[in-house]
Amino acid sequence: MQKLLFLLLLVIVQSAIAQPADSGYYQSFDRTRIYYESVGSGTPVVLVHGFIVNSQSWKKTALYTDLVSKGYKVIIMDLRGNGRSDKPQDSTAYDNDAEAKDIMGLLSKLQVAHYYAVGYSRGSIITARLLVLDKRVKAAVMGGMGTDFTNPEWPRRIMFYHALRGDDIPEMKPVIENITRQGLDRMALAWMQRSQPSTSQALLKKVKQPVLVICGEQDSDNGSAEALSKLFRHSVFKTVPGDHGGAYHGAAFSGAVTGFLAGSDK
Repeated sequence: MQKLLFLLLLVIVQSAIAQPADSGYYQSFDRTRIYYESVGSGTPVVLVHGFIVNSQSWKKTALYTDLVSKGYKVIIMDLRGNGRSDKPQDSTAYDNDAEAKDIMGLLSKLQVAHYYAVGYSRGSIITARLLVLDKRVKAAVMGGMGTDFTNPEWPRRIMFYHALRGDDIPEMKPVIENITRQGLDRMALAWMQRSQPSTSQALLKKVKQPVLVICGEQDSDNGSAEALSKLFRHSVFKTVPGDHGGAYHGAAFSGAVTGFLAGSDK
């Protein structure tokens, strides 16, 4: 009987994942079209994807399934330059917090009054901007990110930009080959790196919302996540098994995030 009930729940969750309650395009402040999907009707959770992936990458994680099954309203979108969203070729189209403004505008369209923001990797960089710019954020999760992004002249960001522009940077060759193999818009990705926002440590120290900083035990790609957690007034720091690319897929990551959100609901 228990097995039958479990299978029935699994079918319901998979059906919800396969058929978003709301999906389509939102026209942002500069007429850029942003593709989004929304499932459920509970407390909204916005999942912000990282670099060289798109919103559909969240569907391969335990977190996405668990959030849906726990009754949250799960919102995903392709950030501009990615997936099914428009990919402006004008370098200035990614300036001045354009990606954060896309998210904020979409949530206004969806009439969201308050929400949780969950970012991973570069998505955490955008989540930091939401914490600073949008009072509707109740709490946030920053996954796979350390303090390095707080430096506006972050060498790794600059290296990515030049490699995507076509400069010969040997250590970036596997990344460029991966981008080429996937058929991604290399110029749009370059502009993303050129305009990628940084948030100063001074601003992060002013954030009042609870923040979970979480990373894989073998993840040191973007500086110290523990040091990042210490910048926030109200923060929790956790590590889970895995490296930068794999940590956010598993049950441990999902358990830490859903537990944090449940605690923030009280």
